[in-house]
Amino acid sequence: MRIVTLNANGIRAAARKGLFDWLARERADVVCLQEVRAQVDQITAPLFHPRNLHCYYEPAERKGYSGVALFSRREPDAILRGFGSAEFDPEGRYLEARFGPLSIVSVYLPSGSSSPERQQAKVRFMTEFRGHLARLSDAGRQYLLCGDWNIAHKEIDLKNWRGNQKNSGFLPEERAWLDELFGPAGFTDTFREVNELPDQYTWWSNRGQAWARNVGWRIDYQIGTPGLKGAARRASIHKENRFSDHAPLSIDFDLDLGDLR
Repeated sequence: MRIVTLNANGIRAAARKGLFDWLARERADVVCLQEVRAQVDQITAPLFHPRNLHCYYEPAERKGYSGVALFSRREPDAILRGFGSAEFDPEGRYLEARFGPLSIVSVYLPSGSSSPERQQAKVRFMTEFRGHLARLSDAGRQYLLCGDWNIAHKEIDLKNWRGNQKNSGFLPEERAWLDELFGPAGFTDTFREVNELPDQYTWWSNRGQAWARNVGWRIDYQIGTPGLKGAARRASIHKENRFSDHAPLSIDFDLDLGDLR
């Protein structure tokens, strides 16, 4: 089973840059997109609902903002929208597809880099979402949460870690939140199960030739519940084409979506 996740930074702009042609060649079983930044009536063209894929969108109420999507080769057994948050569900940050005992989620955590107010919103999201993740652990099914988590976990996960320790995305409290998730809570950073190399980044600033110089951050993840530990087989960050300020992250798992009934 191949899963691709990408923060598209605007699905219409990414489409103009060839995203859907690339996805057709990649032949993923499930695609998770974040920051779609489009209302449903703006993405009705066949381009945004490619053949042989079941396509689901969860836009934000606010136009041109946030929003997630999920495409799958197999039709899901069920689609769940939002995680029960009065504050954050209207921002279009959570879309879950259920396939037998496995759920695959496209998730987009807030960024706190634009202002102290947005950082406080990010902290509120993290607190609320941690409760949701605890409920997932007790739900009796497996979850793979794919998307832009807007946090680099360890020093290896961003180029200039020394200069970013007081910046949103690498704050001690954000990193400790992931420490707890990957530690006592038992969730798995599936990328690091198969790739422990440095310089593996999924986002680059548009300033200062960061993309060309690979001065980036690894903030896009595919995070699994404890029962998925060891299922990842291969991971790739695709920089051949630039669809966004993020690169697609694909991970192959030793699972067959067709067998999950």
